[in-house]
Amino acid sequence: MGDERVKDEALRILGLFQVLPRLVVFDLDYTLWPFYCECRSKREMPSLYPHAKGIMYALKDKGVDIVIASRSPTPDIAKTFLDKLGLQSMFVAQEIFSSWTHKTEHFQRIHRRTGVPFDSMLFFDDEDRNIDTVSKMGVTSILVGNGVDLGALRQGLTMFTQNSSSSGRNSRK
Repeated sequence: MGDERVKDEALRILGLFQVLPRLVVFDLDYTLWPFYCECRSKREMPSLYPHAKGIMYALKDKGVDIVIASRSPTPDIAKTFLDKLGLQSMFVAQEIFSSWTHKTEHFQRIHRRTGVPFDSMLFFDDEDRNIDTVSKMGVTSILVGNGVDLGALRQGLTMFTQNSSSSGRNSRK
């Protein structure tokens, strides 16, 4: 399925939900792309998981801001790869810094920079420890097994809607 078809299907899925997150946050390694960037060279041409780009474009089309939150000992490689993939301009914020930090610190910084409350965010990551800690902050968090895909998007939006209705937030289109 090409990027345009994935985008069209992601837009269809997004259209099924009355409540959308204000911000969607993606981890990088094994969430948007199938590798650890510290194991790669800046000279390589990276690739994304097949659905990642189409999902990001659909979110942008729907007016949902997207952010990167990634722990990496090589943030320079991660940023180079985002450039090579033509994705740098898609993100309203990028929190890519060393591996000794906690994801909670990324989210505190994202909140300060964007003003978006935690309960208005949706987060995708491949590590359950990150899902656990970030969920405790009030962020709807989805564990991806083999990168972000349309199934994870649907699951995330469903969970976000359930969390929204239980907290009594207003819906928005």
